[in-house]
Amino acid sequence: MISMQGLIERAARLNPQGMATRCRGREQTWESLLQRVAKLAAALRATGIEDGERVALLSLNSDRYYESVFATCWAGGCVVPLNTRWVEAENAYALNDSAPLVLLFDDSFSEQARHLQAHCPSLRAAIHMDDGATPDWATDYEETIAAQAPLAPSRRGGEAMAGIFYTGGTTGFPKGVMQSHRGLWASAIGATQQFGMQPESVYLHAAPMFHIADFAGSMGATLQGAGHIMLPSFSAEAALGAFAGDGITHTLMVPSMIKMLLAHPAASSTDISSVQRIIYGASPMPAATLERCMDLWPSVGLVQAYGQTELAPIATLLSVEDHRAGGERLRSAGRPSAVSELRIVGEDGNDCPRGESGEVVVRGPQAMLGYWNKPEQTAEALQDGWVFTGDAGFVDEHGYLFIVDRVKDMIVSGGENVYTTEVENALMTHPAVQDCAVIGIPHEEWGEAVHAIVILRPGTGAAEGDLIAHCRKQIAGYKLPKGITFREEPLPLSGAGKVLKTELRKPWWEGRGRNVN
Repeated sequence: MISMQGLIERAARLNPQGMATRCRGREQTWESLLQRVAKLAAALRATGIEDGERVALLSLNSDRYYESVFATCWAGGCVVPLNTRWVEAENAYALNDSAPLVLLFDDSFSEQARHLQAHCPSLRAAIHMDDGATPDWATDYEETIAAQAPLAPSRRGGEAMAGIFYTGGTTGFPKGVMQSHRGLWASAIGATQQFGMQPESVYLHAAPMFHIADFAGSMGATLQGAGHIMLPSFSAEAALGAFAGDGITHTLMVPSMIKMLLAHPAASSTDISSVQRIIYGASPMPAATLERCMDLWPSVGLVQAYGQTELAPIATLLSVEDHRAGGERLRSAGRPSAVSELRIVGEDGNDCPRGESGEVVVRGPQAMLGYWNKPEQTAEALQDGWVFTGDAGFVDEHGYLFIVDRVKDMIVSGGENVYTTEVENALMTHPAVQDCAVIGIPHEEWGEAVHAIVILRPGTGAAEGDLIAHCRKQIAGYKLPKGITFREEPLPLSGAGKVLKTELRKPWWEGRGRNVN
């Protein structure tokens, strides 16, 4: 049976003395990593973790993060990666929704973890997974491992839930996407050929490890028994340094990271001779950026992966060869992965003719099990095995998918999903706000920027900075409006009474070929 724990057992058989992880001066072979995972799994079981119970992670990237993901599955549990960019209230929602028994955290989130443990009744234990002093309300990661004998791996796998990955929600609350062992494996299998990893490859975790995009790269490397090197958090300088000094062969980045790399003064002088492929995804990439990257680093192959959390996350891939062919194909999201079926459907639910836009729907073994505790939203998004992505696009005569807009009001800013309802809800709690609408507008660095259009109550006043500061208490920084337009006339409405955001977007998107950047 396919299982997450089986993947690292396979890697240890395939490449026992090969480098598995390297981070902050620590290095593990696959053989030694397997033992550490089995001991950490025993510790999790000792806290009361039973099959299907949840374990939450709140940490920057590290080798211990990687071990914790697999130890949770080894113990028969289900991992809940928490968003390191969320404020405490957002992570508290996710914890109280998923009800994990254990929280693993690092020094960067020690204070937040302390508050979360106090306000999340399900939590029985907290494990400090960093090198600083362990708080008196938590247990030390290394001491926890050292105190245990290895546990035999759980037999749980296949369609059993392996993880709950929280993403934004149009209801204003995050949705927990339930992914199975098979789903996470299948998504990686579908991308194996294009990712091109081997046991001797070295994968750089540059994107945050809680993000399903990095999870895809991580799974691809694990399938091959390749090495993992972790940057705690992204910076262009650190990534270029890893390219030059750590023998990096593969990495996955969101487009905003690649733009930062290209803008760095050392981009043209850094030795990137080891780098074979840069995989990118999570938000649209301008063709001009791709061309610049290929001009600067002609030996590096680029691969685009399009998908979403509900697809674990890969639906389509644009190959190295497609990138080098150039032209209009650079605006494409590629063709379905080896495990994906893709359709374009109209509002009537029927398939659209080739070349005509409709909603992108995808089916395959990587499709989610559903949304945790949200049966109505599951029924809407998952129909007869097809995941309705909320993206609008068309397929050309060669089978390439082109994304042209979003059916749902989602903004992708710097690779992070921002749902407009969440931001609108925060704005509407300000006493001076009468009405508002949030849209995505073009931004050269982040792809899209969050922009609010606000109508103030008569007789009141509020400046842009006042409203942004008000929202900052409720939502993560990347969700905050980057700008606000004040207006007096009512927002445009459809016949059904819905705000016509297409009309509001027009001034910013006029003259562009598509309504995503």
